Formats: sequence, structure tokens, C-alpha cells
Amino acid sequence: MDLNPGDGLLIADVQNDFLPGGALGVLRGDEVVPILNLYMAAFGLRGLPIFASRDWHPANHCSFREQGGIWPVHCVAGTNGAEFHPDFHLPPSTIVISKATDPKKEAYSAFEGTTLDEHLRETGVRRLFIGGLATDYCVLNTVRDAIKRSYAVCLLMDGIRAVNLKPDDGRKAEEEMIRLGAVPFRLENLAS
Repeated sequence: MDLNPGDGLLIADVQNDFLPGGALGVLRGDEVVPILNLYMAAFGLRGLPIFASRDWHPANHCSFREQGGIWPVHCVAGTNGAEFHPDFHLPPSTIVISKATDPKKEAYSAFEGTTLDEHLRETGVRRLFIGGLATDYCVLNTVRDAIKRSYAVCLLMDGIRAVNLKPDDGRKAEEEMIRLGAVPFRLENLAS
């Protein structure tokens, strides 16, 4: 499969707090970094748009346990935990989408409460290649919303990892995304 005009890359939340050792570290989450760097290089070489979402929480976000949520404090705006992983090489042209910035609203999807859809339409994106962290939360909800908005979606199977609060959460999320119409995709499927 080759990349064409109308294709865009969207990478969810490759932030320090979601990587091993972070406040909400995803097991083997760091393994996606070199793979996603290769995807970004491929999109960059073809002049195709790259988007990166990030949790950018206020310190009193409703998802935090202290506020009655289910998660430890993570990805507080402006902290080291909210920064992208240092080995994650976003090109300067990357459009960064900050989400979950309202203290009273959870937002797993990169579309929820953001300008992502407008940016995609302005850049002519019709097919989204989606990867990042975590499979069973932000990737799943972003894929659901992309499909609801009539984007074709390719799911980067080698560029996702799951939180797995329950052992099968990641697998179930992958199955749901594929059932909804996401096409499973791996780096080796990319025409060189």
C-alpha cells in the first residue's frame, strides 16, 4: 500500500507519563517510539500532514483519583510528564492537538473538544493512519470518532500498546476498531 495525497498520520499521546516509569506507564509503551518515528519519516518524505495529540490536563482534572476519577495524576500541562518522549522525533510541521484541557470533562478522543477535525479538513485528509498510546483508551476513542466523521482509518498495529486494566482490554479494543472498519496496518505494508 502506498501513501497518497489525502492521507494523514495521527499519533496519540506518546508522552512521558504514559511510558514505562511514568505516572501511568503503559507496559512496553516505549516500543512504539522507534516504529512511530519511521511512520513519521515516511509521511514527512511524501509531504503528508502529521498530527500528534497529547493529554494536557489542568492539575485538578476530573480523571484524577483525587477528583473522583480512576487515574493517578498524569500529563499535567507544562510538566515533564506531559512532554513528548525525548526520542519521539516530531517534525517541526507537526500539528499538536491538546486534549482533556477542561477540568470537568474527560476526553480520550483527540477529536473531543479540539480543533482536530477542522485541521484535517483544511489539509484535505480523508484517510487517517492512527497509532500511539494507549490502544484501549485514547487510540480506541480517536478511531471511533474518526470513523463517525467518515474518515477512512488504518490502525497501526505495530505502533500501539494497551493499558490493559483488564488483561484482554487491548485485544478487545483492536477487535472493536477493526469491526468498526479500521484496516489493520503494519510498517511492512508500506510501499517503499
